[in-house]
Amino acid sequence: MKTGPLGALLAFLYGEERAESLLSRLYGILGSARSGGGKEVLDPAEGLIGCGDALLISYGDMLGAEAGNESGESGLGRLFRFLEKRNRGAFTWLHILPFHPYSSDDGFSVIDYRKVDPRFGSWEDLEKLKTLNLNLAFDFVINHGSVQSEWFREFLEEKENRRNWYIRRPASYDYSSVVRPRTHPLLTPFAGGRGKEPVYVWTTFSADQADYDFSNPEVLLEFVRILLEYTKRGAGIVRLDAIAYLWKEDGSPCLHHAKTHGVVKLFRAVVDHLRLPLLLLTETNVPHGENISYFGSPLGDPALDSLPEAHMVYNFALPPLTLYAALSGDAGPLRNWAKTLPAGPVLENAGSPPRYFLNFLASHDGVGLTPARGLVDDQAFNAVIEEAKRRGALVSYKSSPRGDIPYELNCSYAAVIAPQNMGDSALRARAFLAVHGVLFSLAGLPAVYFHSWTGSEAWTEGPSVLGYNRAINREKPVLDRVEQELKDPRSFRFHVYRGFAELLGFRQEERAFDPLVPQYVFDSPEEGGKSIFALIRGPSKEGRWVLCIENLGGAKALWKAPGERPDLPEPFRRQGIVPLEWKEIVLEPWECLWLVFSEGALFSRLSTIPGLP
Repeated sequence: MKTGPLGALLAFLYGEERAESLLSRLYGILGSARSGGGKEVLDPAEGLIGCGDALLISYGDMLGAEAGNESGESGLGRLFRFLEKRNRGAFTWLHILPFHPYSSDDGFSVIDYRKVDPRFGSWEDLEKLKTLNLNLAFDFVINHGSVQSEWFREFLEEKENRRNWYIRRPASYDYSSVVRPRTHPLLTPFAGGRGKEPVYVWTTFSADQADYDFSNPEVLLEFVRILLEYTKRGAGIVRLDAIAYLWKEDGSPCLHHAKTHGVVKLFRAVVDHLRLPLLLLTETNVPHGENISYFGSPLGDPALDSLPEAHMVYNFALPPLTLYAALSGDAGPLRNWAKTLPAGPVLENAGSPPRYFLNFLASHDGVGLTPARGLVDDQAFNAVIEEAKRRGALVSYKSSPRGDIPYELNCSYAAVIAPQNMGDSALRARAFLAVHGVLFSLAGLPAVYFHSWTGSEAWTEGPSVLGYNRAINREKPVLDRVEQELKDPRSFRFHVYRGFAELLGFRQEERAFDPLVPQYVFDSPEEGGKSIFALIRGPSKEGRWVLCIENLGGAKALWKAPGERPDLPEPFRRQGIVPLEWKEIVLEPWECLWLVFSEGALFSRLSTIPGLP
């Protein structure tokens, strides 16, 4: 019988003998989803994200209430009230970090995937956010779940329906070949049911987070159901959290397993089968080449190799390389890496659905260091890490065959890029906006963490209060305090918020910023421009181009345009790159300069330094 992509992927994951019955059950799940209503996408080849799109990352309870004045308003209610007043169209997407009942890790230790944590609000509160013309992104935490969940309790009690839902191994299990993202032991003992010996369970990320066993197809089918419920609840992007660790096989690294890619391809096949208006985003904080493999990895079968995988991947190398450029004054590694990104649309072939990069600098997690390894000289990179520590950053470690090594800087991105001793709030904001000029100029969907958008400083007491380093960038400030500081022209928040509005507003007006419009990153400039990052985007459908130049240093810098370059890719060769009068441009310290032109005529410009002509 002809099984199509779904049947072929089930056979790859679970074998031919089981595939037919599993496919029948999967079709039953998909049929129920279709009969329950739901919107289909338009032409899949059409871009689902445009130049006007930007994504805001936020917790559901991002803003706290004044002590003694809670008034019963939910966290999502306060977020709605803030966004209704402050967003003003700057962001078109809202990524709500995990909002389910949870037991640890600020939501990433999920207890029940079908409920909203009362601390955040309700499904109705989430639905209300869409009335602000916001598309929603949900987290899909599928590698692991809370050990305090009913699922896990039933597993320990050896209930038939949960017996093989989590991964158990003997206490003596040799996991030396397993790639570890943390330093704690891989296996955690739990008291067995009915007085039995302790059960040792695979816990990749913490003792409170037990890994699901996807070699059991019942686990996969249940998460397909949850994925489809997310779409009915309004998710337009689903972020596959920690997906690289999903499939375990003894004797293997248990990272980027072929069957992990097979599961992602199956989720994509479900989306395509139902023609859902949904983008799958993979979260894989690993070296760049491994990261982009989730656009589509070969599985050893030509029919499966050609199947698409994620619609979108994070550009994980961007945060550490941009931080390196700002702290060292050397944008060379950032330029060299950015030049390896696709110059044109990220398409598998003509007529296929587009694939996007999610570009970001800060998030609820720290700044991953692993993606930058090999892209920066180790000695120079370590010097920047030490400088970041002097500016208040903390370092988290992971286990490796060489011992514990640093894998993440935990910090407020703003506090490290623009420390308080840099100068007044306006100058500090200018430095912070300059690095975001890089973020907003690159092809893809730009994503901004709530604390970056509102100019939050490091929550220095957070790690001691909550007991983990990432708390330094996870404060839940009181809404009224944030509002007061945003109104104060002397505050860092005021200048950052205003600068974001200008950058995002300018970007929304120019079709050359569309994620599928080609880009070209300029080579390293001559002496005097070491801190410069420059690229050109275009042409838009209207024939316009945008030249984006950022000075990521505290001194003036000279940018020189290259001459005629027959080696440049089309269509840049035809344009002659930039108008003659822009062949040399002096940028002020921390200046972000964008110039929009067509055939030598200047249409508009933006500079983050007020008053410049």
